[in-house]
Amino acid sequence: MRGSDERSGSLFSYVDIEARVPATHPVRHIRELVNGALAKLDRKFETLYSADGRPSIPPERLVRASLLQLFYSIRSERQLMERLDFDLLFRWFVGLGIDDEVWNHSVFSKNRDRLLTTEIARDFLAALLAEPKVKRLLSHEHFSVDGTLLKAWASMKSFRPKDGSGSPPGGGRNGERDFRGEKRSNETHGSTTDPDARLYRKGHGQESKLCYLGHALMENRNGLAVLGEVTRATGTAERDAALDLLDRYRKGRRITLGADKAYDVFEFVGALRERGVTAHIAIDGHVTTTGKARRSAVDKRITRHPGYAISQCCRKRIEEIFGWTKTIGGLAQLKMRGLAKAKAAFTFGLAAYNLIRLPKLLEAPA
Repeated sequence: MRGSDERSGSLFSYVDIEARVPATHPVRHIRELVNGALAKLDRKFETLYSADGRPSIPPERLVRASLLQLFYSIRSERQLMERLDFDLLFRWFVGLGIDDEVWNHSVFSKNRDRLLTTEIARDFLAALLAEPKVKRLLSHEHFSVDGTLLKAWASMKSFRPKDGSGSPPGGGRNGERDFRGEKRSNETHGSTTDPDARLYRKGHGQESKLCYLGHALMENRNGLAVLGEVTRATGTAERDAALDLLDRYRKGRRITLGADKAYDVFEFVGALRERGVTAHIAIDGHVTTTGKARRSAVDKRITRHPGYAISQCCRKRIEEIFGWTKTIGGLAQLKMRGLAKAKAAFTFGLAAYNLIRLPKLLEAPA
């Protein structure tokens, strides 16, 4: 007998939203990890809100919603709220019931200065990694570091002389501007849209962009990100940020640090030795203009050990972190302006990457 295609409306629903999510869904394991980390931030959340006034949207729900935006590559908070309004999985993960109303998308903008900050993002990432079942997955001796470009939310037309000279763009929504014959540099020019962004290119022959540099410190056992940082794009930012990440994370024991040949600099390797860090850095052996191979800061005292080759193999996994956060997480081009907001977004992106990886790592045999 053929079934009828007519839809009969129902006034009540007696199925719990908890039953709508399959027991084997990986989001269940992710939500358990997120709730455990948020529970450790309860006291910090208490200090952010006044004891008087009307109750606000719980900060835990805002953090969970921000993570969903990264998990599912949702472009904007407006689209996130539209999805949250009809998607039962999203409602369950955030903590909303079927009949609860969703909040306005502008709530995220208002809370970026109070809740969705760099400090909260770092504390959330640290609380996640401090979970006992997660902590046993981490290496405490072998790490890797690298940097990546994060395109700023600013047009090249906004990169104008600081003294006010130069022709402004033509009229209209996207007016033309002639750059012919104009020499531009970060010393003489700046973006009027995002003053913290810098004109930078990753290598020779590549285009210059207004961007930031994102940095990540990865442990080598399972390739999880343990710390992150965003800096202005300069020629020494990668090495300076690597030392800063080590000083923030290192707990006194001797460790190894894998990196690519951009870190093969005598000053940087010397700074690592002062900190008791073994520099497992790729050798930069390009030929100079004199025809001789460049002298490397990494000598045979390091390269002769088998651990050096292992670190060189493991360090490449950090590109998986950058690849996920920039493609799936949507951070290839930042959607906020300012260095502080970029730091918070990038750190939340690293935490989201770890959460995606952890369910399978926790289910794997020891």
